[in-house]
This record gives sequence, structure tokens and C-alpha cells, in this order.
Amino acid sequence: MRRSKLFLPTLKENPSEASINSHRLMLRAGMIRQSSSGIYTWLPLGYKVLRNIEKIIRFEQNIISQELLMPTIQDSEIWKKSGRFNDYGKEMLKFKDRHEHELLYGPTNEELITDIFSKNIMSYKSLPLCLYHIQWKFRDEIRPRFGVMRGREFLMKDAYSFDKNKDDAIECYNRMFLNYLRIFDKMELKAIPVAADTGPIGGDLSHEFIILAETGESDVFLDKNILNEKIPNIKYDDPISISKLVNKLTSYYTAADDKHDHDRYLKSVKEENRIKTRGIEVGHLFYFGDKYSRPLGANIANEKGVNIPVEMGSYGIGVSRLVGGIIDAHHDDKGICWPESVAPYIIGIINLRQNDVPCSQLSEKIYDSLKNNNIEVLYDDRDEGAGNKLAEMDLIGIPWQIRIGPRGIKNGYFELLNRKTSEIQEISINDTAKITNIILG
Repeated sequence: MRRSKLFLPTLKENPSEASINSHRLMLRAGMIRQSSSGIYTWLPLGYKVLRNIEKIIRFEQNIISQELLMPTIQDSEIWKKSGRFNDYGKEMLKFKDRHEHELLYGPTNEELITDIFSKNIMSYKSLPLCLYHIQWKFRDEIRPRFGVMRGREFLMKDAYSFDKNKDDAIECYNRMFLNYLRIFDKMELKAIPVAADTGPIGGDLSHEFIILAETGESDVFLDKNILNEKIPNIKYDDPISISKLVNKLTSYYTAADDKHDHDRYLKSVKEENRIKTRGIEVGHLFYFGDKYSRPLGANIANEKGVNIPVEMGSYGIGVSRLVGGIIDAHHDDKGICWPESVAPYIIGIINLRQNDVPCSQLSEKIYDSLKNNNIEVLYDDRDEGAGNKLAEMDLIGIPWQIRIGPRGIKNGYFELLNRKTSEIQEISINDTAKITNIILG
């Protein structure tokens, strides 16, 4: 993509309405613009990041689940059957259609997916089943803040599992636990599993996945040894190994402020291993048994032919929230430092002197070569000052920068900079193919 053609309305100054790094940088980098309180338009740069995050989630979820797409608007009747229509509170947006039929903008989908299951699955032979979708949701937050971190409209991946008994349901819960660890690892995020309240979803087993960030919304207390844990290469059809991993990770003391037990923390964690910081919730797992299947009639015939309510769980990831979470975990005083797996472009070409013929010729040559190798590249071909170009490329966080200027060309080289490490390599103008080897190798 040529920068001269890209709709990228960056800001040089910090916006006054932004109080945390991710919100400030998303506005400055031209990723989002507010439409109304807690509701944002995703501009091209931000939308590319959002889609890259979706791609990672889909790849991992498709291994253990199947994708579908449910509507954003739901019938109120199924929510009345589950008992949550009035209990959910003012966060739920309710309205009536022209026939005075009561509808709602879905804040979550437990009722709808259970209703779908109840009308289509009758026997234990169709289980286990896990379904997910990625869909926009709305919750009427009383005080939207922090940009996409706590907005009213947000993109969410939510999965729903159906099993014939509790043991199978817990196995599915554990598979999803491992799946989430792998998703966040691919985004270069260290996600800490934390025992959590079940809130309006319900159930008796729940974990949040929290990434550590000083601008996080919750205090987090943990044993620092959990930070050294690596994700082993366990297969999803090995429930024993997965269970051992989950038990090991959940044996460490980790708690957000609402579940923190100060006395237990002091007793169970050595002083030198205690960490108090702040964190951002990016994923949540729930097991809730027959909380929804029983009132909504989602029954199956078991091996003995007896009709029983199916055992269920739900599993959410805040897709749009993850954009902000990744920025909070990966930035410096110059701007964003995207991990390559989610970056809107892998490499940026900066022509430091646009009206210099050798600079433009080399820039065009490298641009065409990278595109031919299917590498996402942003070429800053504008007739702007070198300082502005360099500052903007740092701000938007492209992982690699190629800097082409007349002084370097005169000496037979151009520069390749790694945004995260600031390491610069001088590459011969006669060896442009080396770029591809470095980026892909």
C-alpha cells in the first residue's frame, strides 16, 4: 500500500479525551474515531489489526470448535425463559419492533445457542459439540471509558460447548483453557489465568485470562513463578496431559482484586515471589452445567434412553479489546510496537527524499519485490519531510522499517531497522533480496 493512497488520519498531539496508552495511541495512529460514547469507527489501519487478530483466533478455535454466525438482535422470549431478561440489568439494550414485539441487542448468546441446540440435537451420539462465532455485541455501560477497552459496542469471540455429562464438560473446558493459552501466545501476550466470579453468566467454575499492564483496570496479585511457565506441545486428544497443565497453572496464587485473599496470599507465596500489578481481562471461561439447558429444554437422550439436560460452558475473547491490550503490552515512548502476527503491515519503506531519483527508483524496486513475495508493505511515498515520515512510521508501529536516503545510496547501502529492538542493519543496494530472507527467515 502506498502511504499517499492510505486513509490514515494521524494526530501529532495527544488527544485530551484519552487517559491510557492504548486509547491515546489508537487515536494518534489513526486506527479509530469515536462515533458516540463508547462506540467507534474502525479506520483502515485499525481494521487490518482487528482482522489479523480474528485470523489467529479462528485458526486455533477451528481445531476444537466449529464456526457459525448468530444474529445481533435476539428475541426476548428465550431470555425470559432463562430468567435473565430482567436480571441482566440496564446494560441490556431492549426495544420493540413495529409489531410491538420485544427484542434486544445481544450482550451475549447463551440463550440463543441453547435454543438452537434444543431444536436440532436429541441424542448423546451427537456430542461433544462446540460452536463459536465472532460477532459485534452491545452492552450499555454506565461509564464507557478507555477507548475500546471498555466500550459499549465491541467485537467478541464466544464459543459454547455441549456435553453429555460433567466429566466431558470439564474436559472441554480444559481444552479451551489450552486453546486460549496458544491464542495469546501467538499474539506475544503473557496471559495469566485467574479464578473469576461468574457474574451474570452464572455457573460454578470460571477463569479469566489477564495480561499484565500498568494501565489495567484491575489490581492483580500473583506468584511471579507463573510468568516462567511455558506452553507445552500437548495434543488436544490428550485430556490427562491437558488436565495436568491446567492444574499446574491454577495451583499458583493468582487473583484479581475482587477475589484476592490477603492472608492466603501471604501464606502461600514467598515474599520475594509476590507481585502486585495491574491487568487487563482479554478472555473468560465459564462452566455452568444445566443453567441454560434445563429452563430452555435442551435435553438429550443418554445411553440408557433417559432424557437429561445437556452440560454446557461458554468461552469468550474480547477481540476488539485485544487490540488495546496488545498496544498496552507492546509500546514505547515513540508509539506502538506491533508483534508481527497482528501488525497491519510487516514492513514500511521510508523514502527519505521523495524528489531524489535514485531514492525513488530503489524504493519502487523494493516495494514491488516485497509485494511479489506477498509481504504486507506500506510505502511512504509522500513528498513530506524525513522527520515526519520517520516519526509516523514509529507511531503506527510497523515491525520493520526500510530507510532509503541519498547518503546511504551514495555509499551503496540502505538501512533495515527492527522497530522493537531499534537494531539497524546496513544492506547493500545490490542485495535487496536479503530483506525477504530476514523478514521471512
